[in-house]
Amino acid sequence: MKLEVNIGGIIMKNPVATASGTFGFGLEYAGFVDLSRLGAVVVKGTTRLPRPGNPAPRICETPAGVLNAIGLENPGVEAVVEKYLPCLKDYDVPVIINIAGDTVEDYASLASRLDGCQGVAGLEVNISCPNVKKGGMLFGSDPDSAAEVIREVRAATRLPVIAKLSPNVTSIAAVAEGVARAGADAVSLINTLLGMSIDIKSRRPALGNVMGGLSGPAVRPVAVRAVWQVYRAVGIPIMGMGGIASASDALQFIMAGASAVAVGTANFVNPRATVEVLEGIESYLLENNIRDISQLVGAAHQGI
Repeated sequence: MKLEVNIGGIIMKNPVATASGTFGFGLEYAGFVDLSRLGAVVVKGTTRLPRPGNPAPRICETPAGVLNAIGLENPGVEAVVEKYLPCLKDYDVPVIINIAGDTVEDYASLASRLDGCQGVAGLEVNISCPNVKKGGMLFGSDPDSAAEVIREVRAATRLPVIAKLSPNVTSIAAVAEGVARAGADAVSLINTLLGMSIDIKSRRPALGNVMGGLSGPAVRPVAVRAVWQVYRAVGIPIMGMGGIASASDALQFIMAGASAVAVGTANFVNPRATVEVLEGIESYLLENNIRDISQLVGAAHQGI
């Protein structure tokens, strides 16, 4: 049974990764999950300089999901390189660094700094974060600006480049086409949906940032639809994510066209969600006599 997949030059032993922002820097979950069992670990969003994040409250539970407005709180790229990467070398798992910036130059600088760093398998370029006031959604909401960021990142690094796409757009397929032309080796989708909740007791927004990103099972149908559309639009690999909590969820993404999947919000509810999703995929392949996971990629498109 072959589970190995290739995401834009990143060889993953199986198709299950972690979604950025939900798994810390990987080490936080090492007591619950054998990181070496995973296909890849995608660390939380990393910026050029340390960021304190948005004002509290930053998390708000909603029906079938969570709103978050963390604001890319992180220690900065130098701390990631010096503190976290050396520890992650102990695990037999590709490490993908999610990078974010306020300017195109920020993204290029991060790509250049991480280029050649031992232990970095690739970059996930976050052009789609809906809970920061600069950059983020601005870059990811327009095919031309998204392509500009990817073009500069591509020029600054030899590492595989994955563009992380936003669902908060008119046509996610058009954005995917733009980043593919600009040199992205793969795309990951979707990032969170822009949402809001109001505390009726205080009569104020529930989040300190007013709005935030909605994730969890509520967004899964939107995410599956997005993967389906992007698969039909571009020829580069897709990492699908958005509300995956079980093998059944993950298989929907794969059959829609994703070569790999990332488990996100489910990690907060069940720290072993990634491994359980992987085990469920393995069981499905065995039960259905499928020898290679690639046989399922885009399977739902057949005959349509």
